[in-house]
Amino acid sequence: MHPDSPRRVGALGRLTVNRPRVLVSGGSGFIGGTVVPLLNSAGVRIRVLVHEQSVEAGRYAEVVDGDLADPSSLRGICRDVDAVLHLASYVGKDEDRCGAVNVDGTRGLVQEARRAGVDRFVQLGTAAVYGNGPFRDLAEGAMEPRPVSPTSRSRLVGERFTLEAGGAVLRPYLVYGTGDRWVMPALLRMLRALPSGLPERGAALLSLTEVGSLALSLTRMAVAHRARGAAGVFHACPSRPVSLRELVAAAHRHLGFPLVGGDQSFEQARQALVAAGCDSHILDLLGVDHWLDATRLGAMGHHPPEIGLSAGLAAHAAWYRDQLML
Repeated sequence: MHPDSPRRVGALGRLTVNRPRVLVSGGSGFIGGTVVPLLNSAGVRIRVLVHEQSVEAGRYAEVVDGDLADPSSLRGICRDVDAVLHLASYVGKDEDRCGAVNVDGTRGLVQEARRAGVDRFVQLGTAAVYGNGPFRDLAEGAMEPRPVSPTSRSRLVGERFTLEAGGAVLRPYLVYGTGDRWVMPALLRMLRALPSGLPERGAALLSLTEVGSLALSLTRMAVAHRARGAAGVFHACPSRPVSLRELVAAAHRHLGFPLVGGDQSFEQARQALVAAGCDSHILDLLGVDHWLDATRLGAMGHHPPEIGLSAGLAAHAAWYRDQLML
């Protein structure tokens, strides 16, 4: 489904009076690539912060250059802005880069927003800050974060600047859809390495969020009138988790992924992945319960109409088939 579809635009509504101006960091990334067209279709004035990437400046009005790793380059970018959508982050193993972008960059952007008097700051976080699991029906505040990677540790630290400034952080777990370079490719690698069976019958329960639904939650939080005063951590995912077994069946049906039956222990699956030359961390992501409770986001009125996994994969099937050469 294209981000400019009537379902998305109608759900957000067109803002024709007192059109807000929103600064978006990471506008050319996976999530930003859906958020920016959605804001544009709703009549929001958009200022996109970019660094070493190109965006369609003419279409989205205003593009500003800046580097989150260089706070001096951010000076003045929040002037005349009503809200900030901070979607940019560094995902990788470089500790220094994680600190420069995810910690110092977030701090600098929050400081610029406060200096300019911006009263709405919404950051895209990640449920990876909770660690490898397992957890079921996890509500915000019910568990202390236990990040295990440089990326998730630094993103957790960066979140604190947003929260201390009265902003909101939306934490999805796994996000799929057009632009996804992580979730479905990892699933495909795992299935090819485990032809003999899924770990523990594929019973793990996972919170998967379609990219357009996440984009809609983020934009509603940033521009909707009742979003004023919304602060804290919000889980951003459907109310119902899906099992790994359901995910595999849907990926087979819509994307042509291998349909793996059978069963093996978690440890057997890990050994098979290692033998196949795959990163066994895939099992920690997909083979263990990671089920979030998103009731709080729904209570704020910013939980979008849910799109089921089957419909979500079908909507993005052409892109996945092209990118994965299926």
